[in-house]
Amino acid sequence: MGKLNGKTAIITGAGSGLGRAMALTFAQEGAHVVLCGRRLHKIEDVHEQITSLGGSSLAVHADVSQEPDVKKLVAAALSFTGRIDILINNAAVFEAGQTQETSLDSWNYHIVNNLTGAFLLIKQCLPVFEANNYGRIINITSGLAVNGAGGFVAYSASKAGLESLTRTVADEMSSKDILCNMFNPGTIRTEMHATGRDPLEVTSDLIQLASLPAQSMNGALVEAGAFINS
Repeated sequence: MGKLNGKTAIITGAGSGLGRAMALTFAQEGAHVVLCGRRLHKIEDVHEQITSLGGSSLAVHADVSQEPDVKKLVAAALSFTGRIDILINNAAVFEAGQTQETSLDSWNYHIVNNLTGAFLLIKQCLPVFEANNYGRIINITSGLAVNGAGGFVAYSASKAGLESLTRTVADEMSSKDILCNMFNPGTIRTEMHATGRDPLEVTSDLIQLASLPAQSMNGALVEAGAFINS
């Protein structure tokens, strides 16, 4: 029996990179995985991989920056298994740009995809979590949230906002078995980064975060490798 046996997990940005690696690993651990992405062919490919291995998944074409799409995604997840236990806010965009050269459109593009999307999904999932008195939220962050980096003003600011959102939700839900944490995978190979570790190397940490017992860490920043010796 896997650590996530019978749990339903929504994973955004599930068509490639870390999202794909999480989806495959979560399914191996027994979760029903709801795959969210803007590129339907990508999430359908992951869905086919999961089901070919005997896993359970549902591919939902949705843009997390659009509230109607978010509502559609949550409704589809509930129709799929009747419950939602885990939410992974992984979808993100990443573009370079120094402060003086970053357009308002580029700034808004990062904020709406990297921060507003997570807010909308958390807002829609919290009533479900509260009804079941159980929920695990993991927001994927970056070292740039704390340190910043010249040339990445919009991305860094969006991730800093995501970390503040994480701590705020954790505080609001502190009296319930609803845990909201953030995970920094470090540099991994994705469509955003050509170099780094294989995303599958960090998914064990995410399994641990998704299966935390009650009264565990909440509002915490977890770095890749944190659970190796736990």
